[in-house]
Order: sequence, then C-alpha cells, then structure tokens
Amino acid sequence: MPQSRNASFWWAIASVLVAMMAIQSGASLAKTLFPIIGPEGTTALRVGFSALILSLVFQPWKKWPAKQDQKALWFYGICLGGMNLMFYLAIERIPLGIAVALEFTGPLAVALLSSKRKLDLLWVVLAMTGIALLLPWQTEATALDPVGIALALGAGACWAGYIIFGQKTGNAVHGGTAVALGMAVAALFLFPIGVASAGSSLFSWTVLPFAFAVALLSSAIPYSLEMVALKRLPAQSFSILMSLEPAIAALAALIILAEQLSLLQWLAIFAVIAASLGSSLTARKTPAPELVS
Repeated sequence: MPQSRNASFWWAIASVLVAMMAIQSGASLAKTLFPIIGPEGTTALRVGFSALILSLVFQPWKKWPAKQDQKALWFYGICLGGMNLMFYLAIERIPLGIAVALEFTGPLAVALLSSKRKLDLLWVVLAMTGIALLLPWQTEATALDPVGIALALGAGACWAGYIIFGQKTGNAVHGGTAVALGMAVAALFLFPIGVASAGSSLFSWTVLPFAFAVALLSSAIPYSLEMVALKRLPAQSFSILMSLEPAIAALAALIILAEQLSLLQWLAIFAVIAASLGSSLTARKTPAPELVS
C-alpha cells in the first residue's frame, strides 16, 4: 500500500509538469500563427476548438445550470475569453515567459487578498519587485513594450475573475461541465472578433490543423492531466507545482521560439515564482482551483 501511494503521488506530480509543458508549448505554437491570422484569430480558433472538444467530452447540455447560477457562468466565460485574448495580444509584444509571470499576479492577488497574515506582505513585496524589474524603465531598445506589459497584467486580472466566478459556477455544476460551458461562452464573443480580424484566413486548411493542435495542447490535454493530479495531490502541493509555470513558459519559448531573456528578466520571473511559492507554502489548506490558462 505505501508503494502504491508513493507511485500515485509521483504520477500526479508528473501529470502536473506535463500539463504545464503542454500549455506553454501550445502558447509557443500559437505564437507562430500570429503572422497569418493574428492573436485575435488564433484566440478565436483556440477557444472555439477547445469548446468543441470539452463539450464532446463533458456533454454540458445534459447538466445545464439553474437560472440563478447562469449569471456567474456568463461572467466566468467572459473572464475566460478575456484572459485568453489579452494573453495572446500580450505575447505578440513581449516574451512568453515574462507574460506568464505577469499574468500570474492575478491568481496570486486572489490568494493574498483573501489572507490577513502579516507574512503575506513579504510575498506582495516579492511580486511587486518582479513586476517593477519588468517595467520599461530602460530607454534602450531592449526595454519591454509597455502595452504588452499592460495586456499581460490585464490577462492576470481576468484570471482572478475566472477563479472567483469559476468557483461559484463550479459549486453549481460539475467542474468539467463548468469549464465546457465557460469555454462555449468565451467562443461566442471571441469568434466574431477573430473573423473580423483575420477574415477568410481563419478558415485556411493550412491554419486549422495547427489551431486544433494548440487547442489540444492548451486545454484538452492539460485539463485532463490536472484532473488526474487533483485527485492524488493535496491542494497545497498542486499550487506549489503550478508556481513553476512562468519558468516552464520561458524555457518553452526559448526552445520553440528562440526567445532569450536577460539576466534581469530571469530575476524578475523568479521573484514572481518565489512570491507564488511562498504564498502556496504558507497558505491554509483549501481546494485548488481548476486552471485553464
């Protein structure tokens, strides 16, 4: 029995790590579509295909939420769509690893604002230090695009809303059903934006297979793996592992997109990781939110 539990624990850890690698590989692949259909078109296809895949798997029409729960569902879907769109608009302008670190301020803010402990001030200072190091103080060409930084922080704000409204929606319907319905809501308002931006290029047969792969890597595969991990890992352990995502994003972008970061930018990313890690290690034991970034 102990060996079985140990194997289950390590399988869960492997599932989380593979899920994060899939998500960030999907984001890197998505960025290669920007010259053809732009971030708006890429977001529309990614969310549209994700909604289709998740709907086929979870069949949400069989478990439609009650009328009083539908308002939270709509806000959940809007936050989910806004998070994806602003994140893709951000990584068009700034490196992927930096965008993920800035986006992480959203869930980190949710965790810290719900706590009243003095120790959490340390994690706030660390996170703010990381953000400050990424702001375009420099005047040289290597300074980050301020619009890209603002978009990544906006994606983080949407992620915070996604967690808050996702918890409300998840209390009303099964987690898989909630994500499928939320993704469908996101697709409803993102797809017209994608069509208006990319036009007929959105339906090119040279684009669709890559967009489908992005949806698989960014939603279907990691969501399934995270569900496996959440059944075997304590919420705190899950959150600690998720804290590594900005570094994984930077490595994926380095390998797939050849995006190189300066030493100062790596320090900024690790400051955000340290804040997230510290917050997770010292948090009270609560259920981990399902993540679809």
